[in-house]
Amino acid sequence: MRKNVAEFILLAVAALATMAHPALAQPAAPGNPPKQAGKSPLKVFILAGQSNMQGQGVVTMKDKEGNEKPGTLVSMLKDPAKAPLLKHWVTANGDWAEKRDDVWVYDVSEFGSRHGALAFGYGWNLGSREWFGPELQFGHLLGNHFDNQVLIIKTAWGGRDLYKDFRPPRSGGAVGPFYTQMLATVNMVLGDPKEQFPGYAGGGCQLAGFVWYHGWNDFCSPKIGVPEYEKNLVNLITDLRRDLKAPKLLVVIGEFTGPWGADCKEPAALAIRKAQKDAAARPEFAGTVKFVETHDFVRPEKDSPTGEGYHEFKNGETYFLIGDALGNAMKELLPK
Repeated sequence: MRKNVAEFILLAVAALATMAHPALAQPAAPGNPPKQAGKSPLKVFILAGQSNMQGQGVVTMKDKEGNEKPGTLVSMLKDPAKAPLLKHWVTANGDWAEKRDDVWVYDVSEFGSRHGALAFGYGWNLGSREWFGPELQFGHLLGNHFDNQVLIIKTAWGGRDLYKDFRPPRSGGAVGPFYTQMLATVNMVLGDPKEQFPGYAGGGCQLAGFVWYHGWNDFCSPKIGVPEYEKNLVNLITDLRRDLKAPKLLVVIGEFTGPWGADCKEPAALAIRKAQKDAAARPEFAGTVKFVETHDFVRPEKDSPTGEGYHEFKNGETYFLIGDALGNAMKELLPK
């Protein structure tokens, strides 16, 4: 396999021309914890949502003939215009960088939990190193931004809506079980960070930001989920700030994408997007909440690994660029 991939790597830009096929990285193994690098306090970011936030991006996937499918990270290395975007995840000898020790991840979903240094492998398929989500490039950007150690707590469960599953307290009715579980996860990890990350050297934790990337299941409920979305999203932000005792918690809202790019004409999808944008524009959120357009990152099915439009066709380039946009938006909100 390394020989075949090495042959097409030669087609990449000259700076990457000597690369062999990068071996897939995996989260840090138990007993080999990452070391804390940089200053205290630990800067903490919560990434939340449903299966899209879990991470449906594909690192590598073959067709029946054994050829690399389009829209994977490996296929990006064949494109001279795209290969440089990945250079920080590729070592000098052409392998994928194993991990980034100064950024940690605690990831929980319906499949279980895992934790370790930032690396490939925190996508939806628990235990697989061939999937990733927005955390990959988001973590890279925020790791570069701070001298401090960075921790990402990713709480994402597939097929969960906002109007019921993540329903915040002030929306009325039963509080969503995944709102409750999200809070419990954050409080558990921050209550004893050394338990999950033995390299933590103390100095305290600071909640620095929250990222919401979500929308499909409410889109599928046009009579309830869609008309309530803006109200519920505003309440989610307000209640999280109260319950986490972080009244000025910075928030980035990633635009609902699915299979639709900028030419989306699906009324319910457009309504969700508008609700997200309008929620971010509320006067009470001025300077602390930012809406990020992501529709330009959606690639056609023919240029993607699969036909799952609700997962952006599992396009690795899409997920890489979404993570990049979310990370840059958070950097813009952070104090200069």
